Amino acid sequence: MPTQGKHRNTRTTHTRMNDHRYAELREILEERRREIVNAMQDKIRDVRAEGSRAPQGVRDEAESSESEIQDDLEFALLQMKGETLRKIDEALERLENGTYGCCYECGEEIAERRLRALPFAVRCKACEEIRETGRQRERALTARRGPVSPFADLSG
Repeated sequence: MPTQGKHRNTRTTHTRMNDHRYAELREILEERRREIVNAMQDKIRDVRAEGSRAPQGVRDEAESSESEIQDDLEFALLQMKGETLRKIDEALERLENGTYGCCYECGEEIAERRLRALPFAVRCKACEEIRETGRQRERALTARRGPVSPFADLSG
């Protein structure tokens, strides 16, 4: 099978994957998608209900600060769920295109255990570990360099 750049042409993934496994993986992805969408809709309903029930009285600084922190956390969680939803949609698209389950880096099949645990995985375990090691090195180098000052060229 010819390769295209870094990624192998895996149009035959669905033919290699038996129909039962294809249906099972699709169901896992769709179920995870439904769970996230429902959780997001529930949270939006809760926020709207809280807004309509919110006391109109004056809150002290501590209450305001705690409320803002809670709102920020809830917003961050919604953003994370939205990102996960995007990854699931991309995985469903790859499943339809026949490229699901193949590593972006090496082109080999991603282990079924990994796909069951993380159904939107795009790298096999070995390639993901290499990627993470590289990212850790990058962070360590950045930390050693220290903060970058916009006035670094003016000093000394």
